[in-house]
Amino acid sequence: MSEKFQVGQIIEGTVTGIKPFGAFVALDSTTQGLVHISHITHGYLENINDAIKVGDTVKVKILSIDSEKGKISLSIKETQEKPRSSSRPNNSKPPKKETNVGSFEDLMKDFLKNSNDRQADINKRLNR
Repeated sequence: MSEKFQVGQIIEGTVTGIKPFGAFVALDSTTQGLVHISHITHGYLENINDAIKVGDTVKVKILSIDSEKGKISLSIKETQEKPRSSSRPNNSKPPKKETNVGSFEDLMKDFLKNSNDRQADINKRLNR
């Protein structure tokens, strides 16, 4: 099996069966591999039948070969260019809010005062 095929190789195959977890692809007349549902397309795929059908010719990349178990793991999505996201993240910064925030030292003084007040309140409750 590993003499004919190598990890990383990209070849064409024919979809021979579909299960909820993936698709079986014939690489030649005697060898089949499995494309897990997570390797069918880029992004989330709820129903495998929406993307692939028995009889389809597909380009697959060999991810792994387990000669002892006779299993080959394949990927369709790794033979395709990853699509650009249709909703681009907004990299623009939100407008700054105008606040009367003081210096870092002022912020730290306020934080420490609030923290000490809370700690004193907790200590009072625990001593009762």
